[in-house]
This record gives sequence, structure tokens and C-alpha cells, in this order.
Amino acid sequence: ASAQFQLAVPVAVVFAPGSVPGDLPKPLPFRDVREMEIPVNLKTTVTSCYEMVYRSATAQEEAALGAATAKEADAALHPLQDATLGSLTMYVIPETSSLLPQGASVYVGKHRSALVRAGGSLAALRTRLQQLTQVMSFTASSITAALSDRVPDGQLGPDARRHLKSSLGYEITFSLLNPDPKSHAVDWDIEDAVNRYVRPVLDKLSLVANFSVDSQILYYAVLGVTPRFDKESSSFLLSAHSLPHVINPVEARLGSSAASLYPVLNFLLYVPERSHSPLYIQDKDGAPVSTNAFHSPRWGGIMVYNVEAPASPQASLPLHVDVDMARVMEVFLSQLRLLFGLSREELPPEFLLESPGNEGLADWELDCLLWAHTVENVATVSTTLTSLAQLLDKIGNIVIKDDVASEVYRAVASAQSAMAELAAGHLHSAFQASKEAVTSSERAFFDPSLLHLLYFPDDQKFAIYIPLFLPMAVPILLSLAKIVREARQCKKEPIKMD
Repeated sequence: ASAQFQLAVPVAVVFAPGSVPGDLPKPLPFRDVREMEIPVNLKTTVTSCYEMVYRSATAQEEAALGAATAKEADAALHPLQDATLGSLTMYVIPETSSLLPQGASVYVGKHRSALVRAGGSLAALRTRLQQLTQVMSFTASSITAALSDRVPDGQLGPDARRHLKSSLGYEITFSLLNPDPKSHAVDWDIEDAVNRYVRPVLDKLSLVANFSVDSQILYYAVLGVTPRFDKESSSFLLSAHSLPHVINPVEARLGSSAASLYPVLNFLLYVPERSHSPLYIQDKDGAPVSTNAFHSPRWGGIMVYNVEAPASPQASLPLHVDVDMARVMEVFLSQLRLLFGLSREELPPEFLLESPGNEGLADWELDCLLWAHTVENVATVSTTLTSLAQLLDKIGNIVIKDDVASEVYRAVASAQSAMAELAAGHLHSAFQASKEAVTSSERAFFDPSLLHLLYFPDDQKFAIYIPLFLPMAVPILLSLAKIVREARQCKKEPIKMD
């Protein structure tokens, strides 16, 4: 299935007094469109189109840029800027401005704007702006990851298949594994922790998908790998190469995710048994992992929570353990970001990023997710409908009901609408249309009336019906032959007239 995507990003470049480059091609305000091709495959092309509007700062924006710190300026500028999803505002400040610390040339706020130090010439500024707009919207790697099913394996980055596939919903399960309840009575306030740390993040992500959260405590659930004892540190170690073998035995105890309509994300807190405490995870180089946790792509994460040994050996068992939920949730939320592809590793050192606070992700990061998911949704719809068309071509006598046909038409119309909205730079309506297209295409594809087992090839029909009709057909055919014979004889014999 071929697809031609055009992704338009509206960008406002606002010059503060003293920051306007001397080599501007024309007086402010003016428009400039920059296009870039993202290679995917022969049938799929993606063109990113940055629609830049260069203008001078308004009096209100100048006042906001006069703040003491970049954080204060970002907060003051937020009510003044375009809050449309997918749009960006870049404030260019003079080289000498004290808003940014020494060595930093870009400050990315937690909304949809950034502060950029003027680079002297327009060419230097454009290079900086291009790099920044890609970070805050989509990069070639984030789009190829979204279209990973269409990209040859050699072109995919190492993280491309780490991210969760786009879905209309996700189920998150927090599990406490206590393999040794005789020694440890573990208490975790998961409800309060979810409300305090997870809810704000999921409320922000509610635009992307529906989320459901549940939790459970599993007793006597052990890891499938026996840790190695290290004499020097008198502790137990789990090496990086043994971590994949930990998940399968544990997953058998987690409850079936097969009954779920949506992908399930598992976050496991493992309190090691007393005979294997303390337990530490090592990375590939044999160094201890600071968080004592690891994550599995598209599956979830596991954190090992060690219990301090009692001060006196006569302490009564089981030991009461109160889990530090702030420390645990910090790890699980960073793993959640990784699973959604919100890692910030590829940023240059001169970029300063504002922490998104308890919301877990900035507004522009939400936009990054929406860009990628919209493209992925449209590609999924295209693949689903192509597969459906191939199925219908194979089965000549299949009956397509009116409601199935209308779902197919709706899916095609919604996908075309999503493509048009992407090209117009309307991210929110494009994403909504892509979700509707996915829903309609899946309804059509999984309609029970289109189950190909209901329709037999012609040779199978003959094989089924001949044994049934042959016994009846033999006497009928013999009778017909006899009638024909008698009719012929009657014609030959002349009628005698008395």
C-alpha cells in the first residue's frame, strides 16, 4: 500500500529587540517554508514542511522576556503564544542576554516554545532553528520508527522496535512480587502512589489513548533465574545476559493479558527472598545499575527492591517493610517514558530542557507522540484495508454486508481526512481522524461475516455436495433416460387408425 505523507509544522520565530540578524532577506514580518524528505521505502514518502513566520516581539512578549530567569520567562510567555497542538514558537534573544546561562544556546520550555540565542547570521540561526524544530516535533528516526513495518530492517535505529505500537488504549498493571512472605511483610500504598505520580501523566496522555490502571500482590512468585553470589560484596548479582530469562516465568503468574483488547504494560516491584538478599542488577559491563531496575521493550519493567537486614539477628520474622513509593514511581515513570519513545538522549549539550514537573511530559513531547501515532495510524489503516481487499479478491462469492462496506468507506474517508489535516498542520484533528480510521478499518476487517472459513472454494463444494446428491441423482437420471427412450420409440411407431 503506497502512502505519501506531508507533515506541516507551523513555527513562529519571534525576534526580541537587539536579536534581529543583519542579513534578513526582507523586512519583518515574512514567511519562509523549509521542506525535507524523510526516506522510508519506494512506496511510502514522507515530506516534512516547516512553515516559518518571522516577526518582531510584541510589547507584552518583550515584557515577558525581561524576566530574571528562563523558567520565569517561559511561564510568562505561555499565555501569549499559540496553544494549538503541533505549533511551535521560537523566541530569539540577543547573544548577550543573561536569560540563558553560559554555554547554553537553547532553552526548551515545558509548553510549546523555546528561547534561542541569536547566532549572528541568519544562516547560523536557521541551522539552530531547524535542529530545534525537529527535536520539538518529529525527527527522521521517530517517523521511521512509527513506520517500522514498512522500513527495511537495516535502516531502523536500535530503539525503533522498543516503543509501543500505537493503540486506542493501554492497560497498566503494577505488581508487587513477594516470594518470601514468611520473612517479609511488605506494605505498599499503591493507590496513593498512582494518584500522586501516575494520574497526572495519564491525564496528559489521555489525548493519545484510554488508560486503565490496576495493581496486585503476588506471593511466592520467584524469578526464573538463580542469582550469582559475589563474595567481595557479599551480595547476589543478576547479570545483563540473564535478564531476558527473568520475564517468562514471572509472566506466567501475572494473569493473562490474552483477554485484554489493548496492549498491557507490566511494572513489577520485586522484593528478593531473604536467602538471596541483597540482590543487585549488573549492566553489560558488569557495573551495578543505579536504579536496580531494567525494562523490556513493549512489555514493561522490573525493579528489585532490597530490604535492609535487621540490626539484631534475633529480630522476629516476618520483617515489616514499608516501600518508598516516591523512589519506585520515579523509576517506573522513566520506564513508561521509554516505552512511549519519549527518551531525551539525542539532544546536543547546549540544549537546556525544562523539567515537565509532575505532569511527566511537556506539551511539545505530547505533540511528538501525536505526530508519530497519527502517521502510524494512517499506515496501519492502509495496510489493514489492503489486506482486506486481497482477502475479498481471493474469495469470489463472499457476501459483503452494507454495514461492512460503510465501515470501509468511512475508514478510507477518515484516513484521507487525516492526511489532509497533517498537510495543513492541524495535528489535533489529524490525530482524531486517524483514530476514527483505525476503528472503522478494524471493525470491517474483524467483522464475523467476513470470516473466510465461511466461504469454500468451488472444488471443496463439489467434494462436499456430490456424496449427498449422487444417490438421489442416479434414479432421477435413469428415469429421465427411460422417458427419452420411450418418447423416441413413440415417434418411430406409426399410430394405427381403425
